[in-house]
Amino acid sequence: MTSVDSILARLLALHPKRIDLSLGRMQRILAALGHPEHNLPPVIHVAGTNGKGSTIAFMRAILEAAGKSVHVYTSPNLVRINERFRLAGTLVSDGELAAALADCERANGDAPITVFEIETAAAFLLFSRHSADVLLLEVGLGGRLDATNVVERPLASVITPVSMDHVEYLGDTVEKITAEKAAILRPGVAAVIGRQADAALAVITRTAEEVGAPLHTLGQDWMVFEERGRLVYQDHQGLLDLPAPRLFGRHQFDNAGTAIAALRAGRLRVPAHAFDRGIVGAEWPARMQRLGGGKLCALAPDCELWLDGGHNADGGRACAAAIADLEERVSRSLVLVVGMLASKDVEGFLRNFTGLARRLIAVPIHQDKSVPAEAVAEIARRIGIAADSCDSVEAALVRAAGLDLAPPPRILITGSLYLAGEVLAANGTIPR
Repeated sequence: MTSVDSILARLLALHPKRIDLSLGRMQRILAALGHPEHNLPPVIHVAGTNGKGSTIAFMRAILEAAGKSVHVYTSPNLVRINERFRLAGTLVSDGELAAALADCERANGDAPITVFEIETAAAFLLFSRHSADVLLLEVGLGGRLDATNVVERPLASVITPVSMDHVEYLGDTVEKITAEKAAILRPGVAAVIGRQADAALAVITRTAEEVGAPLHTLGQDWMVFEERGRLVYQDHQGLLDLPAPRLFGRHQFDNAGTAIAALRAGRLRVPAHAFDRGIVGAEWPARMQRLGGGKLCALAPDCELWLDGGHNADGGRACAAAIADLEERVSRSLVLVVGMLASKDVEGFLRNFTGLARRLIAVPIHQDKSVPAEAVAEIARRIGIAADSCDSVEAALVRAAGLDLAPPPRILITGSLYLAGEVLAANGTIPR
């Protein structure tokens, strides 16, 4: 166990709930630390259900292509906790992270605090100690009571698409969930809004008007679309004709557009060449990621192996659309390898793949409250997808590769970011 793991284990004992939304504990520890949140670089704050990480990846790539130094805070991590903390372009070292967590542990004492809150306090401490031009700050869960929602005046607030997820914490309707996320909006701070359902957009619009946050909304204030294999973005500042994102899927055009809109709304000076380089240079692991080598790939050497951390109905819809586009280009039978948590809408997620998937192989996730593999397989069979289960991803890949399919199948591992992290670790593909 590393020193980081030891500190986190001790903190977990102080407040064993994984999720307990509140700002009180966060405000208390930040005060004890001398308010590092008041000494951060200019912040772009990003909330939403789907697309937050990809949008941040595009912003980071564009800003770095413009020669700017960028801090990034995202969650969850896939393989190592260090992935959550990027200091001026580099993942935090074990030693520096342990030192920041130890400082937070001392400041907190024996008071109750969640692990995410202590991680966020450590992030603010780290970011306050290192200079950068911009901090890209991702909301952990919701917005109103999220530990990141202590930044008083960001450069811009961003809300990516909102849909049903985490209903046990945020509410059982899109309107309730959206209200939680829209609470990051601030008076006079540009609110950049990605593609939304009508119900979500109505809540965001009303909140922005009440708060006094100027709206920059997709479809009204800015546009993004694909034209002849390129990304075209337009707003009142003019038109950008850019290469298509390397991140695969139609939804990544929207995420790239949201990133551009946020940088422009935040009045960051970005030369045209940086948009070109950033759009094609952005990387974000486990989002329609093609695995081209590694230990797991060797188990299905003639198959086409993809990994996506989608886990809710809208994430599944975007993933299925990307698979359909692949099928149009090169036809292969699709085999799904799926593991999911009990807190997710398993049937709603899987329904996106009816008619696309030739077979589903369910696997367990080594997390609390994971759905048993055979239970996932039974749900798939109930909605018309042929399915069985295996006790590991390795066994599932061997079974998929051994199916009597010609050409060898396209295999998509999906259903959970936790599963995606296990896959990357097992494959030896460590995010950098």
